[in-house]
Amino acid sequence: MADRYATFTRTGPGRFLTRRLGLPQPAALHRWSPERPAIEGPLLLMTAGDIPLPGLHESLTRTGTPPHTGPLGSRRPAAVVLDATGVATVTALADVHAALHPVVRSITPSGRVLVLGAPLSPADHHQAAAQQALEGFVRSLGREIGRGRTVQLVRTPSASAAEAPLRFLLSPKSAYVSGQVIDVDDTTAAAAADAEAPAAADSAARPLAGRTALVTGAARGIGTAVAEVLARDGAHVVVLDVPSAAQDLHRVAEHLQGTALPLDITADDAGERIAAALPDGLGVLVHNAGITRDRRFANMAADRWSSVVEVNLASVLRTTDFLLKSGTLRRGSRVVATASIAGLAGNAGQTNYAASKAGVVGFVRSLAPRALAEHGVTVNAVAPGFIETRMTAAVPLFLREAGRRMNSLGQGGLPVDVAEATAWLATGAVNGQVLRVCGQSLLGA
Repeated sequence: MADRYATFTRTGPGRFLTRRLGLPQPAALHRWSPERPAIEGPLLLMTAGDIPLPGLHESLTRTGTPPHTGPLGSRRPAAVVLDATGVATVTALADVHAALHPVVRSITPSGRVLVLGAPLSPADHHQAAAQQALEGFVRSLGREIGRGRTVQLVRTPSASAAEAPLRFLLSPKSAYVSGQVIDVDDTTAAAAADAEAPAAADSAARPLAGRTALVTGAARGIGTAVAEVLARDGAHVVVLDVPSAAQDLHRVAEHLQGTALPLDITADDAGERIAAALPDGLGVLVHNAGITRDRRFANMAADRWSSVVEVNLASVLRTTDFLLKSGTLRRGSRVVATASIAGLAGNAGQTNYAASKAGVVGFVRSLAPRALAEHGVTVNAVAPGFIETRMTAAVPLFLREAGRRMNSLGQGGLPVDVAEATAWLATGAVNGQVLRVCGQSLLGA
């Protein structure tokens, strides 16, 4: 369903009226397209603290956006990267203000602010305090910067480990991701680099070329969008959904030159049937299938509880365990599960759904380090906020409007926003990350 309020605010009368009344004015976000694949304008590189991160200039250049370190003259920056890895004292936090304060208003609409921080030191509580302060700063700046601009914090031990997150966060593919903290490490980066690369892979343009990707719940909505983006990035896509959705599923598969696999993911033998359909292994497993059966807890029948937990959580655990054990998921494979803001912050009428999605977060955080160490497989999750789908279009008007406006970008996301984040996690750049795709929702942390 179209966001008519956002459309109205972009007209002359709409801008005037909403400005006078102090109402939200959602910006038109610059999302990725073949015609506009990159941010449009210079990238400004700045430093706070005493010791700059070695190799950062070169890593940024490899992302396709060579940085400027001096004055831009009359040009406005489309992105600012602040290297704050050297901020080790409270006093040094003043450098953050000194660097960003003069330029923050000049950043172009749909621009980017990326702060690079260091891992928190367990041996130096002054460094840990100063670095943790960056998280509060980033989340707060994201709330107020406006005009479709986003702000992120990447904690990294090295420039090379930060390179993949920088490539994603500095691109239009991250348009609906803001106020996030992403932790990277050299171990994951090295494992991703050392993973057995498919012969057909051809660099950043098609990072999933030569891989097979399975997307559950792919017959419509977010699942279809995920399949489309994975196919765009080079993967051969196997789309899975319940047999009753077979007609739509085959239509998606035909459109993407992929393979349809009609299957109830809750079936006891679902793992075996997936493994049998993929004898050559699986490069990417996307757990997208999910249902809602909303009721307030006092009115919730047992079958409403159990059906949601079974589809959204139990099937994820059971299928992943089998595919790891069978070797269908192997060194270099990626698992991306779908959590939800509801699982992080809770939501009235969704105790079953929130429990299942919080369980997905626990699954990721526990399995990720072991899966990487034992199998060479990364495990991550996306946590969507309010996304414009047929399901949210059925939400009553006032609740729908609240969902759209209660985030820093003042609008709902699109299925492609979740798909872009999923595709990035499918490259294996990070491990154990729960990436919120919510426009920096006002709900939860």
